Amino acid sequence: MARALRAADFDYELPGELVAQEPVAERGGSRLLLVRRPPDGASARFEDRGFSDIAGLIPPGDLLVLNTSRVRHARLLGRRPSGGPAEVLLIHPAAAPGEWVALGRPGSALRPGKRIALGPGAEVETVSLLADGNRIVRFVGLSADEAMARYGRLPLPPYIRREPTESDETRYQTVYAEREGSVAAPTAGLHFTPALLGELEQRGVRLARLELEVGPGTFKPVEHDDLSQHPMHAERYDVPPALSEAIVDTRARGARVWAVGTTVVRALESAADGDGVRAGPGETALFITPGHRFRVVDRLLTNFHLPRSTLLMLVAAFAGHELTMAAYRHAVAARYRFYSYGDAMLIL
Repeated sequence: MARALRAADFDYELPGELVAQEPVAERGGSRLLLVRRPPDGASARFEDRGFSDIAGLIPPGDLLVLNTSRVRHARLLGRRPSGGPAEVLLIHPAAAPGEWVALGRPGSALRPGKRIALGPGAEVETVSLLADGNRIVRFVGLSADEAMARYGRLPLPPYIRREPTESDETRYQTVYAEREGSVAAPTAGLHFTPALLGELEQRGVRLARLELEVGPGTFKPVEHDDLSQHPMHAERYDVPPALSEAIVDTRARGARVWAVGTTVVRALESAADGDGVRAGPGETALFITPGHRFRVVDRLLTNFHLPRSTLLMLVAAFAGHELTMAAYRHAVAARYRFYSYGDAMLIL
């Protein structure tokens, strides 16, 4: 019997200079590591490509699924009554009108009843603490939308060690982003340009869309070595009826479903129902690890992920643990760029 995988099995060595701090000069100019899952007994195949090569890799009639969630300006910087700095990250609206689920630091500044000043007459008050470490907050003197419009910043990932610039306003959003709802970009989609999407459609590739609101848990490492002990974060998603119908049709024709990013995988596998997916909104806390039986997704396009992250474990569930870690070793040796602004990997 194979040994059960543990969090330590998803560690890897990554030189700091390979963590991309900026996007490539031109959208779509990233590199693409092509990974072919081998049949039993065969050797893995890695091919170093350019991202634009993807147009010739997806057969006509296959379905490419995109996550259209837009990153909101959810990071709010303020001051405590003492004058010290404080920060609030809005995650999503809470059940009560006008209240939001949020993260914040320092924790002492976000105890119930305490307020942080964003500007003249504009404050954030902590209402209560939640069991998962999040807070419920409300706004004083303005609405949440006004606070984000006036004071909000784009929440770049914690491993990008700089403040957001004007360039990030476009480059940290996909070209097909629609409704605001995420605190992090669905980064596999950042590589696509309108011209590349148009070329895919001209070649007969079908495009479909869903929405999954990416939460801050996407950056949280698995701290328990026993994967079953990890409290998986929940994220909200919505599967349009058109996508549900497209998947049924794709399956009936013997074509394949391609997921652009782990967020799409998580939404589709959570909504799996028979030969298709359930249409409509939902919330998923699905933790996909090796051994998961994929019911919807046949091909995966993804960026390179953090060690011990749930996203890396999802990729290993799809490609196999040994193949995934070998691909990461290849990517490091070949000097690929890692994480949100980094290069991409396509698993066939």
